Amino acid sequence: MLAQLSITLIRTYQNKGGSKKLLNIECNFEPTCSEYTKKCIQKYGAFKGWKLGLQRIKRCNQPDLTEIIYDEVP
Repeated sequence: MLAQLSITLIRTYQNKGGSKKLLNIECNFEPTCSEYTKKCIQKYGAFKGWKLGLQRIKRCNQPDLTEIIYDEVP
């Protein structure tokens, strides 16, 4: 139930434009941090999925980084 609610919230965020539109920043990763978090939640459940997603978000948006980093769900 918590996992499904989390996925719904992430999809809403993505449908509204994600970080580029809502926060005026671009993700340095592929897949994007929201997509990565969604996949982690689907694979591991809400708690571990959010933990992995938040760790990923902490590593994102390095202003001097010009290359995309490919980082798949573990």
